[in-house]
Amino acid sequence: MRVPSVVFSISAVLLAAPSLARTDADCSALRNVPFDGGYVTTAQVISKNDALPAYCEVRATALPNISIEVRLPMEDWNGKYYQAGRGGFCGILGRADAGNSWINAMRPGLERGYATATSDSGHHGLSVVDAAWAHHDPHAERDWGWRSIGETNRVANLLIDVLYGTPANQAVFQGCSTGGRMAHMAAQKYPDMFQGIISGAPAMDYTGLVATKMSWLMQANTDPDGNQILRPGKEKLIGDAIAGQCGNEKSVVEDPRLCEPDFSALKCDADAGDQCLTEAELGVLEKWYSGPVNSAGDQLYPGGVPAGSEPFWWLWLTGNTEGGGKLVNAFTTNFGAYMAFADDPGPDWRPSDFDFDTDPAKLATMAKAYNSDSPDLSAFREAGGKMIVWHGWADAIVTPFKTVEWYEQAADKAGGQDVLEQSVALFMIPGVDHCGILKGPAGVSSADIDPMGPLETWLETGVRPETIVQGQ
Repeated sequence: MRVPSVVFSISAVLLAAPSLARTDADCSALRNVPFDGGYVTTAQVISKNDALPAYCEVRATALPNISIEVRLPMEDWNGKYYQAGRGGFCGILGRADAGNSWINAMRPGLERGYATATSDSGHHGLSVVDAAWAHHDPHAERDWGWRSIGETNRVANLLIDVLYGTPANQAVFQGCSTGGRMAHMAAQKYPDMFQGIISGAPAMDYTGLVATKMSWLMQANTDPDGNQILRPGKEKLIGDAIAGQCGNEKSVVEDPRLCEPDFSALKCDADAGDQCLTEAELGVLEKWYSGPVNSAGDQLYPGGVPAGSEPFWWLWLTGNTEGGGKLVNAFTTNFGAYMAFADDPGPDWRPSDFDFDTDPAKLATMAKAYNSDSPDLSAFREAGGKMIVWHGWADAIVTPFKTVEWYEQAADKAGGQDVLEQSVALFMIPGVDHCGILKGPAGVSSADIDPMGPLETWLETGVRPETIVQGQ
């Protein structure tokens, strides 16, 4: 812990206007800022480059184990705060900012002059599919579920106040996938914390999605001997058939809810080959497109894999011939072993162990910590918050049908869609992969999507956005 003696002499030096430039010494002095329940570890100036301004990078820990990174512009701070979510099971601080995408990254805020922050959600992981940190650790699960959102905000705003001598006057949260789950959690658990929220491909019902639905996908594609049935190589055959039946002129399925695939013409007659589908492969497709059910035929999760997502299956479902992809297997295996149940079964658990009659009920305890799919946004709306929710219709891992269901329920809860639209704008984008990671048939990816500009306009002028796809 830091000794508080030097403390708020720092603030006295920094009470100049927030827009004035800060010095290297101002940044270094943040190492000595004390706060309850944590401590600063490092503070250093990162020089300006082609994309980003110079900023003070502060690393801090909120106890017990939430690692936080705060980036504070050295000059021309706009007086606002921007917080980024994380993907997968998180565990890697600042991972999103290592690439060029804006998804779950601090970069979009920093480029616009915001003070920005993110965290590792309370643990260190070897990868974003590593969940061993949660094994019999309810504190880590709590921090991942919701507490890291509030703690990141608390620590970042304390540092903002010290460096600039004034608090931020507006706050924005942006996240996709798990970051989208966090965005919804922020609106529900911290309704006054963020005036603007961007939620992409939100994995709101984490237990239903990663335990129930993904176990269904894995079981459907595994034969009695444990072998994968639908292997890499036939995604194009399947996708071409879907595009021919349901696609537009760009081979994009505009609304998969209206597509009822028919693969009867592709059924193998005798010898199986690359240009036909075996009985077993057809069985996989039937289960994938319809979604999980129990032995009574009750739907356990809204919808299955959306028609039109086939070009992206190698990354999420089938893998490729080089051994890459197939991330759904890793996600559901780790989640079921270490996170899904109140009593963790441990590393020997496999998706094949999931019982669709009895296990969904066993997810209830952890659902309370993780899930953010409540349609009640009344507190956030009453606080004047604005929220952009976006989702690709071709998302093969986080079901877009769930997002639509949530929006319809939220509209009912608000008293009608016209009422909800005053606070929430939903954009369902045809042909777009999960968080826009890969380019689809029409060439659209996250690089073509900008929710930040429209959100800023909405907050500043009250004009609700009509699109978030650039060029439209």
